[in-house]
Amino acid sequence: MKKSARSNKTESTWIVGAHIVTQNAKRDVFLGNIQIVDGRIAKITKTTKNAPKNIGKNTRVIQAQGKVVLPGFVQAHIHLCQTLFRNQADDLELLDWLSKRIWVMEAAHTHETLKTSALLGIHELLSSGTTCILDMGTVRHTSAIFEAVRDTGIRASVGKCLMDHPKTTPPNLRESTRDALAEAKLLHKIWHGSQDDRIRVSYAPRFVISCTEELLSEVARLSREQDAIIHTHASENLKEIQMVKKLVNCENIEYLDQLGLTSKNLVLAHCIWLKPNEMELLRRSGTHVVHCPSSNMKLASGLARVPEMQKKGINVALGADGAPCNNNLNIFGEMRLAALLHKPGNGPKSMRAQTVLDMATRDGAKALGWFDDIGSIEVGKKADLVALDLMQPENTLPAPALFSARKSGPKSTDTDRLREAIASSIVYSAQPSHVEWTMVDGKQVYDRKKGVNAIARAALVKQVHKAQLEIWKKIQS
Repeated sequence: MKKSARSNKTESTWIVGAHIVTQNAKRDVFLGNIQIVDGRIAKITKTTKNAPKNIGKNTRVIQAQGKVVLPGFVQAHIHLCQTLFRNQADDLELLDWLSKRIWVMEAAHTHETLKTSALLGIHELLSSGTTCILDMGTVRHTSAIFEAVRDTGIRASVGKCLMDHPKTTPPNLRESTRDALAEAKLLHKIWHGSQDDRIRVSYAPRFVISCTEELLSEVARLSREQDAIIHTHASENLKEIQMVKKLVNCENIEYLDQLGLTSKNLVLAHCIWLKPNEMELLRRSGTHVVHCPSSNMKLASGLARVPEMQKKGINVALGADGAPCNNNLNIFGEMRLAALLHKPGNGPKSMRAQTVLDMATRDGAKALGWFDDIGSIEVGKKADLVALDLMQPENTLPAPALFSARKSGPKSTDTDRLREAIASSIVYSAQPSHVEWTMVDGKQVYDRKKGVNAIARAALVKQVHKAQLEIWKKIQS
């Protein structure tokens, strides 16, 4: 698939009167307007007035008075292939959860059921403010996920799941090393950079247990050659790391480092059970970690030492993981839980609201290698934005913060008050129902009144039930 051609017609939009949470280096927050031209942010103006002057006749104007506009959320660990399995894999620890439920259902996917699963997940993600994801597919039919991403407008890096180990993988999901890598490389050739670089392709070995040394070494080589993201799980579960030690005679991160995988292009989900030297390997190599608090609690896996990693300079992003181990994909639940879980052991200031908001925007974009284009609201970056209505009975921005924002020439203390109030409101109190609209590349892909543009909700529910029954019948046969 070739990169999509841009139209010769200039598309211009103004978002006016919003509380803009820039998430830039200074974390500036102010009342203002945003101009978008051809999908990128062209101008940002500070003003207490509703609209800028000299708006052209063909320019679209989005009124955002009373709304908070911030960068779209980035989730750095998602399994769209599992969304159909929601509420069907509860109360199990990781390895039983995989072998007794998830792998059985993943193996039953067809191209059609997988696309339905991806559409279902994307609907939830867009409607709850997530505009960009790093997704790990299953072994087969990965093109179905790319098609769903293409059709819905979400930004995504997607990787075919790689599982080739002859002793530790189920036969119905196992591939030969050659076949697994050949398809992964073909997907990269077809899809990487398509849709004006809205779609990228990563390499996704499931975890050390499921992959041969030959496969992992070749993935490391491909990543260096193509500057491609590697997306895998690591040190999520105690039994898992015991198996790794038995298989390769060293710790998880040590093994990945020996094979040349640790780098700025490696994104590791979970990283709960790390030895001190493994944490140092992550820091030294620039490897990224994804914190998945809901999943880690539900599978009884443990609690990642996120404050410690952040103090060492390790970049930590957020992700909901898959629907069957969460059982939601909305970022608000992950932010709230991430902010709360670490306080009892590390103190009330260990995970401030602003720190968690950074994880869900800036740090996620950095993990995916997309920070030059997304993760903050700055001139030149792509207009991946979300608007929140934080003036609801259950989540109302404090009056002193709003009053300070309306004053001309606000003092730094006034700005700090507004910044802290908004971060607190987003991380601790916001809900998916507060999302007014979601935008990717300057196009509104979700609106609270209209829903997700590319997905008919009623038809999707019918499609989901049909796909679930098809998988269930295949498993029973």
